[in-house]
Amino acid sequence: MASKTTYPVLGNRALNRATLDRQLLLRRVPRSALSVTGAVEHLVGLQAQNVKPPYYALAARLEGFDPEELSALMASREVARLVTMRSTIHTHSADDCLTLRPLVQAARDRELGQFRTGLVGVDLERLGAVARELVEERPRTMKELREALLKEWPDADPFSLSVAARCVLPLVQVTPRGLWGRSGQVALTTAEHWFGRPAQPVPAPDATVLRYLAAFGPASVKDMQKWSGLTRLREAFERLRPQLAVFQDENGVELFDIPGAPRPDADTPAPPRFLPEFDNLLLSHADRTRVVPKEYRLRTWKGNMAYCTFLVDGYLAGIWRLTESDATATMTVQAFGTLTRAQREALVEEGDRMLTVLSSAGAHDIRFGTVSE
Repeated sequence: MASKTTYPVLGNRALNRATLDRQLLLRRVPRSALSVTGAVEHLVGLQAQNVKPPYYALAARLEGFDPEELSALMASREVARLVTMRSTIHTHSADDCLTLRPLVQAARDRELGQFRTGLVGVDLERLGAVARELVEERPRTMKELREALLKEWPDADPFSLSVAARCVLPLVQVTPRGLWGRSGQVALTTAEHWFGRPAQPVPAPDATVLRYLAAFGPASVKDMQKWSGLTRLREAFERLRPQLAVFQDENGVELFDIPGAPRPDADTPAPPRFLPEFDNLLLSHADRTRVVPKEYRLRTWKGNMAYCTFLVDGYLAGIWRLTESDATATMTVQAFGTLTRAQREALVEEGDRMLTVLSSAGAHDIRFGTVSE
């Protein structure tokens, strides 16, 4: 009987440091070395259920980042917000909007199956055509779209119709929604209409596998499936195996990586970082213990409310919130455990840096507290 192949083992801290490096969180990248669009593409999108998280995410990763840079790219239609991975809204470059969305369409089709009882008698191809005509005539709110679709299918479940339109079509949230310091309700049109060019045919996943590993590796097949919402990716990994480095974690799970990608020493210092709610660092692996200690895995949200988080020594260590007045920006830092004096001082320094980027208030106040169990 042939023996099972064994691969070099990467411990948890080694995986932590590698992932932080890929995520631009071991050191901020100078703007001269990486553009805002380049960072958005390297990270394969930024989680964006709310308006501010993409700005917070880049402030933690890019040296000299100005939120107005991302806002200007959004206003000029070089980046946009739409549903892609895990059926959640992400901020992507225009190119990725038109290529990644077709790739993950299979996951949107699978999601749609959950609502079939509310769509009895609805021809989905016709629904897509009707919805496309509506949102390309002018951007529509979800309420407007739902009401118009109900006129065509009065017996259908209204919410199911909304979900169906979002699943069938690549719907972009148009500006001013998503702009820094601006407000606006969600209004939708198709990605093709917004960017003025057609979407790409559904690609093979191989190129995206390599991009995922560059941003989140070393990683398993299940890790990428968790990140993307897709299934059956083993075949793509096997096609790529000859050109990939292969490792295993402490539990014997096979991990793939790009041979030349950085894998820093496990003892590499990791500075504190303040992250937005739902940062992809915390959501993009089946086994999240490389960043999230097991005892903290359920502590970053309550009900339907998610909290902004922070890292100490590379690992999730607590939550934070920002409140602002005209004069003062107050960051309240709540640790899950005990912080040393040095860790508190480093968090104050990092918090002050973040507030300088994220707030126009002249004074900064950083306060510490603890989170009750």
